[in-house]
Amino acid sequence: MAKKADTKKVKRGNAKAKTASNPKKTVKAKAAKPKKIAKKTAKPKINRAKHVEVISPTKKVRKIQGYSKRDLEEFRKVILDKRNEIIEQLQALKEQMMDTTTGQYVNENSPYSLHMAEQGTDAMEREKLYLWAQRENKFLGYLDDALQRIENGTYGICIECIDEPQYLCPTCPLVPKERLMAVPHTQHCLQVKQKMKTS
Repeated sequence: MAKKADTKKVKRGNAKAKTASNPKKTVKAKAAKPKKIAKKTAKPKINRAKHVEVISPTKKVRKIQGYSKRDLEEFRKVILDKRNEIIEQLQALKEQMMDTTTGQYVNENSPYSLHMAEQGTDAMEREKLYLWAQRENKFLGYLDDALQRIENGTYGICIECIDEPQYLCPTCPLVPKERLMAVPHTQHCLQVKQKMKTS
């Protein structure tokens, strides 16, 4: 039994001696190959939803992958906040244009402005208020249209890039999220809008 144990020790010792005599093999086995690190271009993360059918300006139906439901809910909240803000402003304008005693809109024959110069100033002020109210009503209409696009799932798709994506922005054919947060009723990405203004 002692001889068998001795022969096993000798065999193990020979194996150690072989690896010690050939150090290159052990170094190669232990050394890890350097990993190649590929440089990736940072692409913006877009949570895309299922494909939605969109009618392009050329009246063709296209299938485009829109924003996810979570993103659409976030946009809806921004639009509703802006909408409430405009409704409050319109209410304030309405109160300015109304006579507090009669509850009717102030007209040119107001008894408060007896002098011609005062009548001219009053007329100009009323005109400014009416123009401001018209502008706010128009903006309110744009926001209502945007809410309808959210319902349809087509919100945030650049209408100029439906037929042929121009790839002027990194999220084409979708309008970038930052732009939608700043101008929630828009249907164009910033680059397309600037291009439209210059041409």
